[in-house]
Amino acid sequence: MRVRRYREIQRRKCRQISVGKVKVGGDAPISVQTMTNTLTTDVDATVRQIMGCEEAGVDIVRVSCPDEESSRALKDIVRQVNVPIVADIHFHYKRAIEAAESGAACLRINPGNIGSADRVKEVVKAAKDYGCSMRIGVNAGSLEKDLLEKYGEPCPEAMVESALNHARILEDNDFFEFKISCKASDVFLAVAAYNALADACDYPLHVGVTEAGGLRTGTIKSSIGMGSLLWAGVGDTIRVSLSAEPVEEVKVGFDILKSLNLRHRGVNVISCPSCARQNFNVIETVRVLEERLAHISTPMSVSVIGCVVNGPGEARETDIGFTGGGNNTHQVYIAGQPAHRLKDEGIVDHLVKLVETKAAQIEAAKRAEEAAVAAE
Repeated sequence: MRVRRYREIQRRKCRQISVGKVKVGGDAPISVQTMTNTLTTDVDATVRQIMGCEEAGVDIVRVSCPDEESSRALKDIVRQVNVPIVADIHFHYKRAIEAAESGAACLRINPGNIGSADRVKEVVKAAKDYGCSMRIGVNAGSLEKDLLEKYGEPCPEAMVESALNHARILEDNDFFEFKISCKASDVFLAVAAYNALADACDYPLHVGVTEAGGLRTGTIKSSIGMGSLLWAGVGDTIRVSLSAEPVEEVKVGFDILKSLNLRHRGVNVISCPSCARQNFNVIETVRVLEERLAHISTPMSVSVIGCVVNGPGEARETDIGFTGGGNNTHQVYIAGQPAHRLKDEGIVDHLVKLVETKAAQIEAAKRAEEAAVAAE
């Protein structure tokens, strides 16, 4: 993957925790999460949805546990999937204990809303016994009544105070394996709250703009809000909240990280919007090409430019480049250098073959390197 050196973000330094096999915080890669929208008690449907997200590269999946039947169903779900499962718990402390017993890797709770100090201690004990981490989840839409009365409305100060109050409860129980989220549907509120929280503690932060909307509008809001935070180095794990299928959240999450050079998965297609200078149908070519390359997880960059104005320049910075030329004859670049020419016919097939071949070479080299390290 060809990367310009000036694209470097200095991430906030924080402690590291484990969500199952996934490290969060510290120097670990920023992980991508989503949440199932099936009935948790429908184990087959939930497992299918998680597996679809696994194919898209998801690192962590959250599953809601509103009742005992759901928290017990986690046991059957966890053993059939390959990613750590976070149990989403609200109000009833027993659901958290049941989820821990069922194999959840993490419990999403607010310690302050699950009851007395003794109940919190029981949840912490279960988390320790079963190796669970926790996420303190603060939301602007469900702030405590006393904080709303104190501040008059949801605001960054109220959200941060809520988060730190909840954190203190866990700290008082000698539990530090947790991350914190401080979400709002308002982009400005979410960004301000997260920035303030980042300054106030050294815990890993789960970043997101909650209830962002449908696929298009939610992607835009999430990209602006989460992009601003990630650009500033704030965020250790992310979830894009869309009124869309969970796999779409995963794709958008990776695209956000990819655009900021924070994590690379799959092919990054750089393409022009097309104009009267185009020498082939750019829009249709890119549409089909992205569909055909969706199965590639190896990081790689491909430029598809309709004419020679910007085509050669973009090709110099990408692994594989394609620039439209006259007389239905176009230029293919490999590693920034002109490689060969190509006629109109079979553009997509040809580019897909080049990408698949290069991906196979990269993966083979990676395996050889890993084998050499293991043999030392």
